[in-house]
Amino acid sequence: MDRSPARLNLEHLKKQAKELMRLYRRQAPEAYARFRQALPAAAGLSDPQIAALDLRLHDAQSCIARDLGFASWPDLRRYVEAQLPPGKSKAERVRRWLQLVYAADVDGTTDRAHPRVAVRMLAEDPDLVADDPYLACAIGDEATVRRTATNDPAWVNRPGGPLRLPPLVAVTHSSLLQIPEFQARLHRCARLLLEAGADPDQHISSRWPPGSLDAPDDGNPLSALYGAAGRNHDLGLTKLLLDAGADPNDNESLYHSLEGSVTTGLLLEHGARIAGTNAMYKVLDDENVATLELLLRHGGDPNEPARNAPITDYGSPLMWAIRRRRSRQCIATLLDAGADPQVTTPDGASAYELALRYGLPDVAELLRERTGARPLPDDERFIAACASGDEREARRIQTRRPDLPGALSPQQLRLLPELAAAGADAGVRLMVELGWPIAVRGGDWDASALNHAVFRGNAGLTRFLLEHGADWTEQHGFGDNASGSLSWASCNEPVEGGDWAACAQALLDHGMPHAVPDRDDAEWVLLAGRRKLFSDEVRDVLLGETT
Repeated sequence: MDRSPARLNLEHLKKQAKELMRLYRRQAPEAYARFRQALPAAAGLSDPQIAALDLRLHDAQSCIARDLGFASWPDLRRYVEAQLPPGKSKAERVRRWLQLVYAADVDGTTDRAHPRVAVRMLAEDPDLVADDPYLACAIGDEATVRRTATNDPAWVNRPGGPLRLPPLVAVTHSSLLQIPEFQARLHRCARLLLEAGADPDQHISSRWPPGSLDAPDDGNPLSALYGAAGRNHDLGLTKLLLDAGADPNDNESLYHSLEGSVTTGLLLEHGARIAGTNAMYKVLDDENVATLELLLRHGGDPNEPARNAPITDYGSPLMWAIRRRRSRQCIATLLDAGADPQVTTPDGASAYELALRYGLPDVAELLRERTGARPLPDDERFIAACASGDEREARRIQTRRPDLPGALSPQQLRLLPELAAAGADAGVRLMVELGWPIAVRGGDWDASALNHAVFRGNAGLTRFLLEHGADWTEQHGFGDNASGSLSWASCNEPVEGGDWAACAQALLDHGMPHAVPDRDDAEWVLLAGRRKLFSDEVRDVLLGETT
C-alpha cells in the first residue's frame, strides 16, 4: 500500500475498509491474509478461525490504519483531519499541530491530546518547531531552550508562543511526555528551566469552554504541576517539580492524579491536602482499594461531607461507594477507617438499604453485621429483590402490594437508570417487567435507562428496553435524546466492547428515523433535522449503507 501522506484521503480510506469487509464476507483468501498480517486479533489464525471471528467494519479500518503505520483508525482519522490544504501558512500548520500536542483546557478546543499523531506529523514536517523556543518546550528541544534561557534569563517565566504558555507549563502539559522517546528530553528541559529560575508554580487560566484562548477562565487556574501529575501522570517530572517547591495544593493535581494513581502518593508525601478536593469521592469511582487506603493513611476523612452534585444526594464516601457498586473489600476498608455505618441519604435510606437497592447483598450483609439492621419495609424488600434479579421474591411481594412499583418515591424510582448505567442488566430487566416507569431519569447525567444502555453500547438491553416501551426521544441532562447518546458514545467508545452499530439498528427498528447525508459536510448526517456525527460503522447503519 502507498504510505505517502499526500495521498491519504479519508473517503478513499473508508472505501478501502468497506471493500476489505466485502472480500471478508465473500470468504476471499486475500482478505484473511490481510487481517492475519495487520490485525492483532487475527495474527497466527487459520482462515476458518478468522472467519469465525465475525469481524466488523472497525476491524477492517484498524487493518487499514496499521498498514499505514498508525496504531489505530482513530489515530489515522485524526491525522488526516489535521492536514491542511497545500499553501497554508506555517502558523496555521503549527496551530493545528498544537491541538494534537495539548488537551483542550490548554489549546482552547474541545478535544483531547493525540500525542502519537503529533509525533507522526512532526516527523513529516520537522520545520514546524524551528526557531520558536515555546514550541521547543513542547518537544523537549534542550539546545534551543538552553540557548534562549541563556540569552534572555527573564524568558523562563514569560508566557508566549501561539498558545501563550509559560515555558514550564509548555513542558509539563505536553502530551509527548507519554511517548517514551520524548519523555527524557522533556524532563531535561524542565530541569533546565527550574535551574534557570523558572517558577515551579507557573500556571495558566483554563481555556476549556466557556473559557477560550482569547478569554481564559481565570477562576480555574492550571498549574505546571497539574500537567505533570494530573494530566500526564509522570512520576519523575512530578517529583522534580515538588522537590523544586511546587505547591501540591493547586486544587487540581491530587484529584486528577487519581485517574492514574501513579503520582498520588508523591503528592501526599509533599503535603497535598485531601479535604475539600473531592478526592475521597473520586477514588471511589473505580475499584481501587490500594489508593483508597493510601488516602486514608494520609488523613482522608471517611466521613467527609459531599460538596457537589450528584454526590450530595448520597452524603458520604460510604454511600457514594455503595452507589458506585464497589466491592465488599472496599466498603470494609471505609468502615475499618471509621466510616459511620449509621449514615443515611438525604431521603432517609440507610447504608444497609442502599446496598440492597443497588443489588449488593454481600455489602448489605457486612453492614448488617456492623449495625444490626432492622427489618425492611415492603417497598425496600421489593427493590432489593428487583436489584438482585430475584424474580420469585419480587413477584411474591408485588402480589401482596400491587401498588408497587407505583408507590415508590422519585429517588427510589431512579434506581432503574442507575442500574442501567452500572451494567446491571438482570435487575433492569426485572424492574421493567414488573412495571417500573421506563422513562424515569437518573445517573450522573440525568438520563433514562435507554440512554444509559445506548451509551454503554449494550445492544441487548437497548433492544429489550425499546421492546418494552422505551422511546428514542427520551431526553438526558445534556439536552439531547438517545441519538445524541449514540453519537457521542460511538465516536468515543467509553465502554470496551460496546456494540453501537447494533444499538443504532435497534433504535431504527423501533421508530428512530434514518439519517440523511449532510450536503455541507460528508462526515456529518442529519437525523430528525439535527446535525450529528457518528462513528463510520454507526453512520452506515443509520444511512442504510451497511456492507
